[in-house]
Amino acid sequence: MLIKFLIFAVAAFVVWKLFTGDRKQKQVRDKKQEENLAASGEMVKDPVCGTYVRKDGDIRVRQGEDVHVFCSYECRDKFIKSLEAGQEKAE
Repeated sequence: MLIKFLIFAVAAFVVWKLFTGDRKQKQVRDKKQEENLAASGEMVKDPVCGTYVRKDGDIRVRQGEDVHVFCSYECRDKFIKSLEAGQEKAE
């Protein structure tokens, strides 16, 4: 009875390690892929939160010659508020 329990416990531990190890490898792989896409110019960094987003994303703001791309409307709104606050200080 004790041997069966020990075998079950060891098997459960091995399965758990396989799943957690695979998840960590996937995170590392995804981060590397983001870095490669950013280096190639396909992805850019959101100026508010730092998340990498596709360069041709839909949520964007033009500031003079620069076009800023955002991961969410929340980040875009924060960026616009900071621009407005900067203009108010300049006036």
